[in-house]
Parts: sequence; C-alpha cells; structure tokens
Amino acid sequence: MDAGRADLRMGLDIGSTTIKAVVFDGDPLTGAAIVFEDYRRHHADITGAISTLLADAAEALPGAMVRVSVTGSAGLGTADALNVPFIQEVMAETAAVQHWNPDADVLLELGGEDAKITYLKPVPEQRMNGSCAGGTGAFIDQMATLLHTDAPGLDDLASRATTTHPIASRCGVFAKSDLQPLINEGARHEDLAASVMRAVATQCIAGLACGRPIRGQVIFLGGPLHFMPSLRKAFGDVLAGKVDHFVTPERAQLYVAMGAALKAESAPLSLSHLATRARTARTQSGVSQSMPPLFHDQAELDSFHSRHARTKLPARPLSSARGDLFLGIDAGSTTIKSVLLDDSLTIVASHYASNEGDPVNAAVGILADLYDNLPEGARIARTCTTGYGEGLVKAALGAEDGEVETMAHYRAAE
Repeated sequence: MDAGRADLRMGLDIGSTTIKAVVFDGDPLTGAAIVFEDYRRHHADITGAISTLLADAAEALPGAMVRVSVTGSAGLGTADALNVPFIQEVMAETAAVQHWNPDADVLLELGGEDAKITYLKPVPEQRMNGSCAGGTGAFIDQMATLLHTDAPGLDDLASRATTTHPIASRCGVFAKSDLQPLINEGARHEDLAASVMRAVATQCIAGLACGRPIRGQVIFLGGPLHFMPSLRKAFGDVLAGKVDHFVTPERAQLYVAMGAALKAESAPLSLSHLATRARTARTQSGVSQSMPPLFHDQAELDSFHSRHARTKLPARPLSSARGDLFLGIDAGSTTIKSVLLDDSLTIVASHYASNEGDPVNAAVGILADLYDNLPEGARIARTCTTGYGEGLVKAALGAEDGEVETMAHYRAAE
C-alpha cells in the first residue's frame, strides 16, 4: 500500500470511557480494507489518549494522508481542537450498519455510559438513555469491582452460572443494595455475575424499547457486547422467541468509528500533522479542560487549615478508658467504620477499612479487636449500628440500637 495516498479514510469514535479508531485504505463504499484499527480506554485523559493513538497510527502508516471524521459522546470538542468534521454517532452507526448489514432490523448497542436501541425499519428511530451509567459498560465495571474482579472476569464467572437472582440495574446504588445481601448470604459469584448481565439486558430492553417489539435480525454493537459473550447470552435469553436471529459483527466494538470513516469527506490531512496537533491542542468540550486550583496561594491554604483546625474531636488512648463506653458502627456498601466513645464523648478508638464484601465478619473483627485491647475497668455498655448494613450487623452482633444514617449524620454534626 502507498501510505502517502490521499484517499485513506479515518474514523475516530471518542466515547465516555474509550477511544476507537479505524483507517481504511480508500473509500469503504468501494470495498477498501482496514489498514489500522485501535480500541483503548482513555481513563478520562482524552487529549493524552488521542495524542498517543494518532502517534501510533502515524507510525503504523508513515506519510499517510487521511480524510477524517470524528464522532462519539465526547467527540465534538476533539473535532473542534483538531479542526476536522464531526458526525453525530447515531448517524455514523446507522450508516455503518446499513452498508455492512443491510438486512438488520434493530441495533442494540452498549457503550461506557450509554445504551441505544435503533429501529431501522420502516424508518430509522433511535432511543437512547440519558447521561447515566445504569445498565451500561460503566455499570458492569462497578458490579465487577463489587465482586472483586474486572469485566472479563465477570464474563467468565457468568459463563459458569447455574441460576440468576433479581438485580436492579437502574442505578449502581440500587444494584449494590441487591447484590450485597446476596454476597453476605454466600450466593455463588458465578450466579451473581450472570444476574448482573441479565439485569443489564432487562434494563436496556425495558427502559428503551418501552413496549415496542424487537423483532427480525438484531445487531449487537459496542465494546461490552463485543467482548462479553455472557452479556450477549443474557440479551438472547430476555428476547428469546421474539427475534429471528442475532448478529455480532466481526468488529462490533469499532462500528461507530467505521461509520465515521464511511462519512469522512474532509480534505486530506497528514496523519503525522494530526498527531502533532493533538499533542498541543486542548479540547473545547470541557472534558479535558483544567479546573482552577483549589488554593491560589499559600495564604489561602493556610487560611483553610486554620479554619478547619478550630474544631478538633477530643481523643485519648483506649488504654486510658474507664467505665462505660459506647460503640457506633457504620456499615457501608464497601467500607466499615467504627468509633468508640467514653461518657464524655471523647474518642478512645476508631476504625475505617474496606468490608471486603463481608460486613458481618468485618464488624466481628472490629469487636474482637476492641475486646482484646479493652483495659480493665472499661466495658462496652451499648452499641448502635447505622449505614447500608445497619440491620444485618445489628442482628449479627446483637447490638442494642440501629439508626438511619442521615439521623446519625445529624446527631454527630449537632
């Protein structure tokens, strides 16, 4: 291939969590082959990731001149910074499917923080969630972390499941509220992983289809559906008997970028020049702009420290404690906190750590450590639990009291 040809077409898809790039050796409409492709997470550093990706592309295609189009939820600022055309991602995605999969009836796409259903017939109609991670790739990442794995690990676990449990996917907080008790009760992680996949599929279909049937040939697109067979199976299970067949294209994770390349009509630009421009440009979308410093000078920082030092919680060593002591345990969804007070409200012991997915054992460990170090003449007279695991920990420890965490916050502030 003559890398210096001016008819190379490049599509960049800048998503909320990943960047995708495709370069065709000519016009995709005429059957041009892909000569460069990439899929990588940008970890919120879009400018840096774009710069690195374009440099890699320039190195792989020395002297290349490309027609470029940018798309994606975070692509508008990048397009402005690089001074190249922008195309709305649904238009890019639809163009790609209509070219490479003309028999498709419905598109199902999951991204990092969005989900889409596009009905292609009789006329295109697209439905998309708002700016929320519920039921998307970011939601899957959150749930994987709760199960002490990553997205590929979650997929592997789900492939070995034997049953599923009801899991909310409207919001990560609600999902954790469903998952954590199941974890505490010893539910198999394989079944919980499959439950997460099923919840994502249910959320996407129920929340976006809103009763409109999904029929015919369904195309799976986007990174999560491309890389996770268990997620595709979950969608298949939810839509069983309603769909003729499912298709996952070879480059499903790159389809939006491919559609952008399909629509790339800019003047030919040097790929190495684009890489140089990306190194110096700042996107204008606000995604990559620097925020002002918290403190403009040392005087402001000193004032902050002085203001916050006015109120100090009184504390003394546990070894000096005597008489009745009062234990508070805050059992959160991921961490557990405890404070032991004497009758003058002085802190004599405190603890803050991850609950490692098992708040009951974490609470038992805190209590055991306190009893091991409790001096003679001191006793824990009363215990109160709060937080997400209030009832669970209260029952496990036989604590006298439980309190809603907002009230616990209020009482402490008061």
